Amino acid sequence: MSPPHYTRLSAQDYSFLVFETPTVHMHVAATQIFASGPLKTADGGIDIAAFKRAIGAVLHQIPRYRQRLAWTPIEGHPVWVDDRQFNLDYHIRHTALPRPGGEEELKRLSARVMAQQLDRARPLWETWVVEGLQGDRFAVINKIHHCMLDGQAGVDLAQILLSPFAEYEPKEAPQYLPRTRPSGWQLFRDAALRRLTLPLQAIRGLGELQSETASMGSELLVRLRAVANLLGWAVRPASETPFNGRLGPHRRFDWLGMPFADFKATAKALGCTINDLVLATVTGAVREFLMAHHVRPDEIDFCVSAPVSVRREAERGRLGNRVSSWILQLPIGEPDPGRRLAAIQRVTQDLKASNQALGVETMMAIAEWTPTVLLSLGARAASGPINMIVTNVPGPQIPLYMLGARLLELYPQVPLLENTGLGIAIFSYDGKLFWGFNADYELVPDLRSFVKAIDRSFRDLAALASAARTQPDAARGADSAARGADQPTERDGMPRKRAVSP
Repeated sequence: MSPPHYTRLSAQDYSFLVFETPTVHMHVAATQIFASGPLKTADGGIDIAAFKRAIGAVLHQIPRYRQRLAWTPIEGHPVWVDDRQFNLDYHIRHTALPRPGGEEELKRLSARVMAQQLDRARPLWETWVVEGLQGDRFAVINKIHHCMLDGQAGVDLAQILLSPFAEYEPKEAPQYLPRTRPSGWQLFRDAALRRLTLPLQAIRGLGELQSETASMGSELLVRLRAVANLLGWAVRPASETPFNGRLGPHRRFDWLGMPFADFKATAKALGCTINDLVLATVTGAVREFLMAHHVRPDEIDFCVSAPVSVRREAERGRLGNRVSSWILQLPIGEPDPGRRLAAIQRVTQDLKASNQALGVETMMAIAEWTPTVLLSLGARAASGPINMIVTNVPGPQIPLYMLGARLLELYPQVPLLENTGLGIAIFSYDGKLFWGFNADYELVPDLRSFVKAIDRSFRDLAALASAARTQPDAARGADSAARGADQPTERDGMPRKRAVSP
């Protein structure tokens, strides 16, 4: 018999379980659209047996996919243990749209799948293979609980499940031998010993921090200020808008795709980063949407939350979360798109320089050594007083395949936080930029109107960029400098700032 094995969830991973309620589901998801290719069967369906074999052949590279939650006695902290009853057929579901299935039908199906909470008694993921999509295509809807991964880990995971080669034959899956689950006594004993050694772990953590920074005192001061700022605005309510209110059990899902080359060319002409252009596009759409709902945008402090990856290069390929979160107030009161972009650039420059992301990162590090009550506070602070979630994840710019079936489109879905009725996720892949919009069914009944506003907002900025290209070089250079051309790259994440300093 193998020795007992388990892995304790980090404080940040655990926080995504703390967030979850019957109407707030903390799974990330995506709807992928593939060309049927060699997976097409004689009757026009999809070879689900081959699909399952391909997934099963790589699961040994993703141990978390065959692990479930267990809980330590008394302390009640979650740990990962191997699922002795793991059944791939439970996790890979096969369904179909009424032929010929269109994108509207696929969006509705995606929304229903995303609105269903994952079963915590099993490994926390599902994959739905959807055939019947018109145009000789099929779809895959993936759901993975946020406690398993963040956005960058999801990109790494996709490159395990998919292949960069059209000609790919999966290897024979190695036999799955689940490791022994620890007893309740062993979990209790280890948790007690961990509590006793927390002072030593804290000292070791300070030693590692000292080795990574030139000045220990100044680094601690920066982190303490970041935490104080975080706690200061954690209890403040967000402004009331049509996007915000009590979440119900149902969702709407919509999407938008655009050429990534057009987006990059616009950012270059305007002297800004991809992230700044994303935020400026969202700002224009929010302004238009609020005005259509008879809300004066100049009377609202509209704040968005966006994840910022703090994953080091050595941590690439690992599941789990290494992400911080900042808050940024969108200049929705400004009618001019150029001035909106300039305002966003000024704030993102300031937040990049001020290390705002250290607040959540430090809180989660402290939560590793403290009771669950502080973890709950840290999780609440991480979400902040926000009106909307906006996240941008750069993906591979080469085509990926599933047994020769080419991945054509990928529309991501970010989970909603309590009182936040709309979340926007953006994913770049193979020369395209894919926008996914996850909304509460009742709070945002006219989601399609907002999606169209996003498209119009970007076109306004693209027209501004077109005009900038016709300026003389000297004038264009001066304009770029005024807008703040020296910006963080898209991999640095999107900084955020709250409306009022504590």
